[in-house]
Amino acid sequence: MVRTQRIEGFSVTGRPVSTPATKFGGQPVWLTGPQWPISAAWGRPMRFVGQIELGPVLGAAGHGKLAYVFVTHADHEENFFDPDIIDPEGGENAVIVQPGGDYAGQVRPLATGPALYGRDGSAVEFTVDLRPVDEPECMTDEELEALPSAKRDRYVERIDGDKIGGTPVFFQGDEYPDGGPWQLLLQLDSNWVPFHLDLGASPRLFAFVSDDGAQGKLLIQDS
Repeated sequence: MVRTQRIEGFSVTGRPVSTPATKFGGQPVWLTGPQWPISAAWGRPMRFVGQIELGPVLGAAGHGKLAYVFVTHADHEENFFDPDIIDPEGGENAVIVQPGGDYAGQVRPLATGPALYGRDGSAVEFTVDLRPVDEPECMTDEELEALPSAKRDRYVERIDGDKIGGTPVFFQGDEYPDGGPWQLLLQLDSNWVPFHLDLGASPRLFAFVSDDGAQGKLLIQDS
């Protein structure tokens, strides 16, 4: 079994979160010097999506560490979208790990930068309501297809939904980033969250972190 933190809901913060806690929106709480990733194609700072505590995901290897998730993203009412946002090697998304993380892309020492916004363009910041659950281990496409349909549906149901850690539920085949081995950091259906995050038509975001907590990767599957 794999321990998971299911995201049951998002709670609006009354004030900026300034502690190294899991959150979405606002500004990063940097543990070491600022490392704001820069879009490879456009030279603009990526948009900060959120930060996630790695201890619950990796155990001892993640103790005292944060992973910061970024994507190249438009400003409010800006007509802009880079399709390379889906690719872990496309230079248009980033997972920065601190302290001691390894990120090969360009960064700037910006303490603050573009952040999440709501449907009306206003800045937003959320903590998350988490429920610990146990999930089944990851199965390959071949193993899943070999199950009777009822058992297959039950398996997918148990690993579906927004969560931190756990077993990814891919819908376009197994698609881990190169390298690894990887642990799922974040699974998020971005069309159903209380903030504007344009990642495609019907996208699912998958962020991963290496077993040793040294680096992260992000990919998006979109139907």
